[in-house]
Amino acid sequence: MTTTHDNTGNTGAPGSLAPFVPGPLDLARHRLGAPQRAGALTMIPITGPAHPGIVPPRSGLKLTQVAGYGRVELRNGSADGVAIVPLHIGYIQDAAQNHALCRSAFLAPGAAMMFDDACCVQESQGGYLTGRDQWFFVLPVELRARALELRGVHGYGKLWNDIGDLNARYGLPRRGHLEQVLSRKRAVLTQFQSRLELQPGQLGALFFIGGRFAGLELAPDPVYFAEMWMALVCFAYGAAAWHAEPPPADAAPAPAPYEASDLASLRAELARDRAARTAEIAGWAAAVPAADARLTEEERYLGLRLSTVTGAELAGQVVTDGDRPVYASLFARAIA
Repeated sequence: MTTTHDNTGNTGAPGSLAPFVPGPLDLARHRLGAPQRAGALTMIPITGPAHPGIVPPRSGLKLTQVAGYGRVELRNGSADGVAIVPLHIGYIQDAAQNHALCRSAFLAPGAAMMFDDACCVQESQGGYLTGRDQWFFVLPVELRARALELRGVHGYGKLWNDIGDLNARYGLPRRGHLEQVLSRKRAVLTQFQSRLELQPGQLGALFFIGGRFAGLELAPDPVYFAEMWMALVCFAYGAAAWHAEPPPADAAPAPAPYEASDLASLRAELARDRAARTAEIAGWAAAVPAADARLTEEERYLGLRLSTVTGAELAGQVVTDGDRPVYASLFARAIA
């Protein structure tokens, strides 16, 4: 797994967020940072205005009980902030049936909600999650479009066939056990957390896998995004990036060394490389078909609106305050 960084502020950023904006969302005040790459995964940081008063998911949102398979209760532990439940968040514990949610939601201060359309992600495993360990993940991107389609559908085993298909594509036993990827490959997947650097003030990211758009994640503020960082970079997108890595024998050869003989010529060659990389990523961005995506409102909390995004090649959910995006989790329907 190779890692490259360009820590020069916005120098080398691939442009605006316009290609990724479905419907009336206004991301004009958000900015893209310099791209980073670890193997097949490219991450572009997003900065912008924070939206106060939203409870972060790890420190404020707690799993309190599983009342039967496929029924997960979460509680907002804050007394004064609304919680936005991250789309497709899931929980893993030893000796228990692991679960993931199919949708996002609002939780008022101090409120609890039973998600009775959750899905089990560990076929044939008994035992209930309890309110102890709070290690969470986000479903791998290859499963997310299907999981979103299954929101509101009751049936704890509804994602097992899709998980089995994913495992088979990864060369693993075809079983509805997501821990074959998330737990048994965790040592490999968690490398993405250290090889891609979370930037100061970062509240979102664009993810590309093998040069193709994989997802856009936007949080209300940097604290919220930092608490989502591992779940997103290691599991939601890291798993697909790990699978997309070419075998060692097929890996690209090492780049030719620079021919610069002094500092000025070295800087010129670096600038040319950055320009070429910027143009390449801008081409990836231009290929994202967001124009046909439509928003369908699901619920409201005061001035906040939760909507589902549906498009031919793009899906996900967003939270808006007027036309201002507060939270977004958008992803490609198919990952090559």
